[in-house]
Amino acid sequence: MYRSVLILLLLAFFTPASANPPAGYPFLRFDQAMQQGSSQGKPVFVYFGRYGCGYCDKTNKEAFSDPTLRDKYISHYVLAYVDAESGRRLRLPSGERITERELGTRYNAAVTPVFSFMTPDGTLVLRLVGLQEKASLLAADRKIQEALAGVSTQ
Repeated sequence: MYRSVLILLLLAFFTPASANPPAGYPFLRFDQAMQQGSSQGKPVFVYFGRYGCGYCDKTNKEAFSDPTLRDKYISHYVLAYVDAESGRRLRLPSGERITERELGTRYNAAVTPVFSFMTPDGTLVLRLVGLQEKASLLAADRKIQEALAGVSTQ
């Protein structure tokens, strides 16, 4: 009995911690998403999260679990997830190499979650900070889609 508990505690302690994006979404690394957004001509939705972020978990469970939201975000955006505390390296569209942590600093994602809607070159269009409900994420999508429709009809 004690041996089993000890093994479980050791596994929990030595398992590397990582932040997880919401399940059921095709999130890519930031650099891959920017490349794909550029080739597809689609905006990029970037989710800055981190391990142990309670507001990230709550947003994932209460908002991103909604099938309507999932369908809209998958069809309207290329999705990127950035662990704002990670040392994993990536390459920006400019060719610069930085870590995900440095990217989080650059996009002011010290407090998570941060949800950024960007052009494929990294220009910020809209930013949401903190716990988000399904309604606020749907409203943000509506604003982005209206702005895109206004640009394409002019």
